[in-house]
Amino acid sequence: MLTHNAAPVTAVAEGPRQSERRHGVRTPTILSLLYSGMDSGQMLMGDGVVTNLSSSGIGISGDRSVTPGMEVALFVDLTGVEEPLCIAQSRVSWVEGCRFGVELGTLKLEEKNHLGFFLWDRVTPSDRGCGI
Repeated sequence: MLTHNAAPVTAVAEGPRQSERRHGVRTPTILSLLYSGMDSGQMLMGDGVVTNLSSSGIGISGDRSVTPGMEVALFVDLTGVEEPLCIAQSRVSWVEGCRFGVELGTLKLEEKNHLGFFLWDRVTPSDRGCGI
């Protein structure tokens, strides 16, 4: 079966502020996720789609409003992994309508490995810098 992996990008047209703050390669993707956090003392739970992913941040399109600085937990459905990747610590860094970006907090080794392997699998060999 042939699969097509999108080439990684360093910026997605989401506004000049976001592209200037990015420090890593973003991999465009479409994955479902759930997110939750506290908003004005009320529990917020939302459904969303991951639009791009890196080892330090995630671009999301969601169905519930969040605010910059808000702490959120993420449950990302990675392709090929039975259980969702649970990221307990992340912070909303920007919001534009229903789209927002989160900066990932400290990941446990298992979470970091799952995310790292997922990203590695989506980058073509020539993009890895080894030409393999």
